[in-house]
Amino acid sequence: MLAHTAMYDLILKNGNVLIRNNDTPTPSSVDVGVINGKIAAIGELAEPGKRVIDATGLHILPGLIDSQVHFREPGHVYKEDLESGTRGAVQGGITAIFDMPNTKPSTDSVQALNDKLEAAKNRAWCNYAFYMGATANNRHELKDLENLQGCCGIKIFMGSSTGDLLVEEDTLLEEIFASTKRTIALHCEDEERLKERKHIAEKEKNPLAHPVWRDEISALKATQRVIAICKKLDRRVHVLHVTTKQEMELLKQNKKYTSVECTPQHLTLFAPDCYEKLGTYAQMNPPVRTADHKEALWKGLTENVVDVLGSDHAPHTKEEKEKQYPNSPSGMTGVQTTLPLMLNHVKEGRLTLARLVDLLSYNPSQLFKIKNKGQIAVGFDADFTIVDLEKNQTITHDWIESKSGWTPFHGKKVTGWPTHTIIGGQVVMENGKISKPAGKPLEFSDL
Repeated sequence: MLAHTAMYDLILKNGNVLIRNNDTPTPSSVDVGVINGKIAAIGELAEPGKRVIDATGLHILPGLIDSQVHFREPGHVYKEDLESGTRGAVQGGITAIFDMPNTKPSTDSVQALNDKLEAAKNRAWCNYAFYMGATANNRHELKDLENLQGCCGIKIFMGSSTGDLLVEEDTLLEEIFASTKRTIALHCEDEERLKERKHIAEKEKNPLAHPVWRDEISALKATQRVIAICKKLDRRVHVLHVTTKQEMELLKQNKKYTSVECTPQHLTLFAPDCYEKLGTYAQMNPPVRTADHKEALWKGLTENVVDVLGSDHAPHTKEEKEKQYPNSPSGMTGVQTTLPLMLNHVKEGRLTLARLVDLLSYNPSQLFKIKNKGQIAVGFDADFTIVDLEKNQTITHDWIESKSGWTPFHGKKVTGWPTHTIIGGQVVMENGKISKPAGKPLEFSDL
């Protein structure tokens, strides 16, 4: 809370600033001064600023992080690319993303990672890092691959995915867990059970069968296997997009070994309602399940079992999504709607704004050891998400920046909306207008 004598590049005045106080983000009526992309001072600032933003009536959050997106570059850039995906991110108040490795080719080598980093340079609107995909073929190199600059961790798909990014045998999982040290993020669906039950989807030809085919046992069985290996090796991992009440209870009992992610989609949609209204546009993996599972996810969030929120943004074209199920691909847009959906849940009393800040900023920065992110504090990077908690808005297809051009939440009225996205002191989005890309590779303290 120190003053600074130099002229500030940017001052945020009159806002409610979420500053960590006794380990809880607490709104404080203070000014924030930025110099050279860093937070230089917090307090009552009388010094001049090259630019001043009057944030009266607004809340200033530390920059929000989406730690699970699929931006499709390289290989499927007609659906999305790093430019369009990150443009959607900043429009939705997100200042940093972690991109998944199931591109074409897969991100499973030094060259593949370097190609992504090069593709993002000067095109990414927000900050970025990339997962290294684990395969049976690269498992011996992962201990070196995980330490490359720009890599946020290792991703393992235990259930069917794109290309050869599938690691389903426990022996391979154990080998990877034992030989690596950084965060391993897992898609937990049991491949053998998925194969056994695929006939259900093929027979029904209706997306209502999606959570029947990829049932809760498919998810639970995979998560049980992961925890057994973690206990054997005393290894901690990150379980992505948890969808079932059975998993949530299991994970609650084994927090020593796991961190837990949920998605806004699974916290908002439920079956059969979503499939009846949206058809294949509600199809994602793991599936959206019945209301009792959704409520169990909320219970896990309330009880601090859930550590982070990730959008699992995974766009496809309308033409692809409208294919006959199960030939329709799984996945939906999400990076741009995460914050509006969750702010609406805050308004409805499902969680506090402080808890939301932890789920989307502080916790991911701590879990993945991101340097200088996750807090509004002197010396930290000047990344901010400014929101209007009382703004009423309707989510529409037209607002979506994704090349896919659609959202499952079209027509949904929400209260709470991002007004500014600021990255490294640069105002990238202001009241829906975006300026120029400001993205840089994230840095990690465990490299």
